[in-house]
Amino acid sequence: MNQKTLVEIIVYNETKLTAQFVDNATTRELITRMPFTIKMDNLYSREMCHRYGHGGLPVDDAKNRGYQIGDISYWPPMGSLVFLYEQNGEVFEQQPIGHIDSDVSFFSGVKSAEVTFQVKD
Repeated sequence: MNQKTLVEIIVYNETKLTAQFVDNATTRELITRMPFTIKMDNLYSREMCHRYGHGGLPVDDAKNRGYQIGDISYWPPMGSLVFLYEQNGEVFEQQPIGHIDSDVSFFSGVKSAEVTFQVKD
């Protein structure tokens, strides 16, 4: 895998987002599973979340850190893959996965969604 890999994220089979995934143990595992579709639920009015469960994905750089809107992270305690669409200043244990550069504020109006991940050609 290159330093960064472009991943297409499709929400509702129509909204397409592009994310740059960083190179680490978590992203390498996710890329081996692509393409895949998961259900993501809106939590805490700041993130879309899918829970794999504790230990669901490997980590090699999980630590307490802040985030930016558009970040994609993995929260190891619950095995949660999250898109962060709203900022509240929280610092939490996370493994960075990547970042979506386009506007993700539309997630604030989404209760849950089927989301597909695939490596972008």
